[in-house]
Amino acid sequence: MPARLRYLPISVFSIVLGLSGYAIATQRVFAGLGWGEAWPTTLLVATSALYALLLGLYGVKALRYRDAVAAEFRHPVMISFFPALSISLLLLSIGYLEVAETLSFYLWVAGAVLNLLFTIVVLSIWMRHTHFEINHFSPAWFIPVVGNLIVPVVGVEHAPADVSWLFFSVGLVFAVVLLVIFVYRIFFHQPLHERHLPTLFIIIAPPAVAAIAYVKLTGSFDSFARIMYFLAVFFALFLIAHVRLFSRIRFYISWWAYTFPTAALTIATFLVGKETATAFYTDAATVLWVAVSVLVAGLVARTLLAVGRNEICVPDAAATGAASAADEPAAVEEPAEPAQA
Repeated sequence: MPARLRYLPISVFSIVLGLSGYAIATQRVFAGLGWGEAWPTTLLVATSALYALLLGLYGVKALRYRDAVAAEFRHPVMISFFPALSISLLLLSIGYLEVAETLSFYLWVAGAVLNLLFTIVVLSIWMRHTHFEINHFSPAWFIPVVGNLIVPVVGVEHAPADVSWLFFSVGLVFAVVLLVIFVYRIFFHQPLHERHLPTLFIIIAPPAVAAIAYVKLTGSFDSFARIMYFLAVFFALFLIAHVRLFSRIRFYISWWAYTFPTAALTIATFLVGKETATAFYTDAATVLWVAVSVLVAGLVARTLLAVGRNEICVPDAAATGAASAADEPAAVEEPAEPAQA
């Protein structure tokens, strides 16, 4: 296993994002249905343990294989997954708010500060780069932005409102900028590589999370919140219309990109039901939660199967060319991830 740590991808933390989002969605649905807190809390603790385990493993990788970590940080796609480290803390902070408020506060502070640093560093690299091209853009580039939109969800409970407004403003503006680039990339350039196709679901997350954060900041589900929410709904419907495309993709860690965005939409739908006192949205959130539950269960089983088959953390042809793909984009249309998953 130690030698295989070299090929542990930073994108593995997308599993934590998915499970954290699912745990929060489960909290909301169980609370609404009066089913108690035992199972949601169990999910939250299990997700926290997984985060600690993966963080420890990646920390060992950083100590033993610094060149591999540096290659991921230079990679035009993989660099966007580093903020998943801070976003995981923010999501866990949301989950623990009503379970352990003090723990939630410290997780939020650590996540917010770390996410701010990641945002500045990643944006600086995007600005100063000499080797990124439009074909390197993938929906994973939205990840640093989503982190800023998550901060206010629980930040309004832990800090002055202006702190949350700062993060919300940055996240919202850059989400719009990246959405324009995304549309241009998808419509006028080469299709995404197969392993990156699941990340298309990430585009659901920014408007869904923005709607939640905006309601938390203003206390109102007004016209702007509706625009954000229904944009997320449209993105979800658009992607579901292409379900046959996604069904043909073989398993990659990137499959976990399906989970957090759909969980975010579930949470947003439940919030809409609560704010509007409309049973339709509450029922829709419950249906979405059932769908996410099936999705998460399937992904957990498929990921464990991949681990048992030694399909995770193994080198492949794509891995050996990852660094050069990032340095010489003209040689490839779509960069591959540094590790097979």
